[in-house]
Amino acid sequence: MIPYAIKSKRESSVSVENFKYFFSLMKPRVMSLVLFTCMVGLVIAPTEVDIITAIVSLLAVSLGAGAAGTLNMWYESDLDALMSRTCLRPIPIGKVKKNQALSFGIILSLISISLLYFSSNFISAFLLFLTISFYFFIYTVWLKRKTPQNIVIGGAAGALPPVIGWSIATGNLSAEPMILFLLIFLWTPSHFWALSLYKSEDYKKANIPMLPLISGTDKTKKNIFVYSLLMLMPVLSMYYFEMVTLYYFVLSSALTSYYIYLCYNLNEAKNQKKSNLLAKKIFTYSIMYLFFLFLFLLIDTIYQI
Repeated sequence: MIPYAIKSKRESSVSVENFKYFFSLMKPRVMSLVLFTCMVGLVIAPTEVDIITAIVSLLAVSLGAGAAGTLNMWYESDLDALMSRTCLRPIPIGKVKKNQALSFGIILSLISISLLYFSSNFISAFLLFLTISFYFFIYTVWLKRKTPQNIVIGGAAGALPPVIGWSIATGNLSAEPMILFLLIFLWTPSHFWALSLYKSEDYKKANIPMLPLISGTDKTKKNIFVYSLLMLMPVLSMYYFEMVTLYYFVLSSALTSYYIYLCYNLNEAKNQKKSNLLAKKIFTYSIMYLFFLFLFLLIDTIYQI
């Protein structure tokens, strides 16, 4: 009985460990941001959704985000092994086999799209299908290893979740969710190019043509600053289309102004060490910036109700 008990305990710990590695394939931090922006898109839509439909639909979207992350890790496992930022992912360290990751990604994709179709509507399911396909085939397979504009074009996939959330509630598309799409789409380049500035050696090892490696540090910093300025456009549009109150407009403008200020300082920095420190600061702030823009949008909408 004792050896059996020990064996059962060991099998249990192995299965828990396996679950942990398969779950990490889904990029849980990215998945949580996708889920949050999708939920905001759903809540601010003018049509109410019953709680069961909302929960099941959001579960489907989170599984879809996980599917995209898994397929990305499957395809890029060779690159991940070369980069310090990604070398401890499950496939490079041998905890998950490549064929297991591929099967897992395909199954998650099928389940998520089907679940969203049956819990919500065709448009939201199609948009989820488009998001997974665009992220994997267009960004991961086609663009990432070929052009420094990979982040700009590929950012469309990460910008679709709030649009999916809106379509879950309404069954259609309109100007409002496209503004949220624009918000994330214009945020993406400065976020990832800031990362690529202080992680340029990693990208060089993996032979990924990020902007600093192809066009140089100075041009990258200018592009980051330009995209930070463009962030004002969706912020102004939300107020123009009466999606938000004056309170939100003032707060979001302040957050965006500080973002622009950081990017301006980066553009003006001449010292490499200072540039790297500012790039890290922008990368960190950009995550909090996007999160709080959507959080305050959610609060602003509930307050108006």
